[in-house]
Amino acid sequence: MTKSINLVLKAGERLFVNGAVLRFNRKTTVELMSDAVFLLESHVIQPHETHTPLRQIYFAIQTILMDPNTAAPALNLANQLIAAAQQAFSNPEILNGLDQVALLTETGRHFDAMKVIRSLYGVEALIMSNASAEAASRAA
Repeated sequence: MTKSINLVLKAGERLFVNGAVLRFNRKTTVELMSDAVFLLESHVIQPHETHTPLRQIYFAIQTILMDPNTAAPALNLANQLIAAAQQAFSNPEILNGLDQVALLTETGRHFDAMKVIRSLYGVEALIMSNASAEAASRAA
């Protein structure tokens, strides 16, 4: 049995449902009464925000949900990016998260994979800032 989901949206906010983009003129509550693939606008990142490996993976997975017509190539790209990130990172928390993301995407649980990635942004930012500081000290 499918349970319904109530979403409260602000005026002007967009909701992405099964590849369609909906915009609401007024604050509204939407009840999704059947299974649907959806993203809230607050979960969507733009191409110019994909400046780290995790954000690139997130964007590829987001594309799977937002544009069903390009889901297959986006999934292929996501898998390639996950594999590359697994080689690039040595942090156990990031590596465990990437393993979870790979499993979730393999089983079609893309939204859950995106949640795992978002939870790792802080760790990635710390790693990137430490790497930048080390590079700057070596250059000095």
